[in-house]
Amino acid sequence: MNQAHWLIRSAEKTPKAPALFSGRHMVAEYADFADQVRRCAGWLQMQGVTPGDRVAIFMKNTPDFLVLLYGIWAAGAAAVPINAKLHAREAAFIVHNAGADLVLASGVQAAALDENGGDTRVVDIESDGFQKDVRAAPPVKDVVPRGGDDLAWLFYTSGTTGQPKGVIITHGMLASMARSYAMDVDIVRAEDAALYAAPLSHGAGLYAVMHVQAGARHICPASGGFEPEEILDLAEHHGSIHMFAAPTMVKRLTQRARELGAKGLGLRTVVYAGGPMYLADILEASDWFGPVFVQIYGQGECPMGITALSRSDVIERSHPNWRSRLGSVGRAQAGITLRIAGADGMPVPAGTAGEIMVRGATVMPGYWRNPKATSATLRDGWLMTGDVGVLDEAGYLTLKDRSKDVIITGGSNVYPREVEEVLLTHDALREVSVIGRPHDVWGEEVVAFIVGDAEEAALDRLCLENIARFKRPKAYVRLDALPKNNYGKVLKTELRALLSRG
Repeated sequence: MNQAHWLIRSAEKTPKAPALFSGRHMVAEYADFADQVRRCAGWLQMQGVTPGDRVAIFMKNTPDFLVLLYGIWAAGAAAVPINAKLHAREAAFIVHNAGADLVLASGVQAAALDENGGDTRVVDIESDGFQKDVRAAPPVKDVVPRGGDDLAWLFYTSGTTGQPKGVIITHGMLASMARSYAMDVDIVRAEDAALYAAPLSHGAGLYAVMHVQAGARHICPASGGFEPEEILDLAEHHGSIHMFAAPTMVKRLTQRARELGAKGLGLRTVVYAGGPMYLADILEASDWFGPVFVQIYGQGECPMGITALSRSDVIERSHPNWRSRLGSVGRAQAGITLRIAGADGMPVPAGTAGEIMVRGATVMPGYWRNPKATSATLRDGWLMTGDVGVLDEAGYLTLKDRSKDVIITGGSNVYPREVEEVLLTHDALREVSVIGRPHDVWGEEVVAFIVGDAEEAALDRLCLENIARFKRPKAYVRLDALPKNNYGKVLKTELRALLSRG
């Protein structure tokens, strides 16, 4: 069940197949990729790493990230990937909470963590000493066996409402995720390539699993991140590209492609998730690039694996319900059961909003050393997502909002996303986020934070023409940009803090 077994299998099957790339440059075939992983595992064992130990990775996207990830697994340990954009103090919290005795970091991240990480050993993987020691390390003969319930990846939530929690992701969960991907998202072939433009510490890195299983290529942009022109160039150069992208990345890629007149040659599949994809944005993107988009809905607690909206659904324009389906997040992935529940936890009829509950093989067993949070989130085998949604008769799930973000004004519910969708149809708005603020009479009132030059009167008219009057924002706050975390999610906690400060 150890995911590192799949790498060894692919290397034995196609040793000369291209594996790792930095930009346009190939740095390893599969045989060399596997050898580096075996030596990394051997080096880790020489450092005292034993099965079940946690080893953190704190670095930007490079081919070395994948070598370290699979090396940790091959040694029988669990990986704790940390977003390279986090402050060193934030990373130090994760390292301490995970109980990791070793951090593999690069350059700037290693130096910063050395100053903030306490007693944890930090190894700079860019140092000559590390590179020399790993090359000289005796390769492990066999990957350490791990069971389906064994910890593979300790994923820390983005922490938008407080300190992040460690989600236990097992080898079995990764296997379930990969099976669901093949059944509901896309088939990965040996001639395909994964382009890692989003952080490997997040969803993009999880998708390395199925691409390793297929013996496909793995490409890290030379920039180490997301630059739209670089992505378009690499897609055209390599061809048959699969990529995970947050909605904000899709929007930026579409805008730049339109400016350049580039149609995305070489893009095969773009999986988008991680935040609300507004209808206007996906319409523009799919009309420009064609049938390359697939949406998934997942959480760290059920990684990449709750629902999927197929490429045929994304591009469909003839079905009578095509617009509502495009605004949904699709249907349950294989092996997943969905339920929409009321406040009492009981199922509600189709078309009724309630909390989304999930059950299946991809759902976590719990949070790392946090039984209180685990018991609040897992109830009778169901994952309480904290998201509000509606299931239609055909099984399509439409997200409304996080349950904590629903605005109750005068006893009526207002789902911020519904208001945001309407406002974003105005050409002069680039970004919108809607929240509630306390009101003496109505309980709460609707406030919209906007980025753009639209006149408030025009936005009021737009709302009154499309949604109920009580949903119309009672105030607009202009910002140069919306505050976001390192995964591109809007930080509504910061917006609420802005309101509280007046």
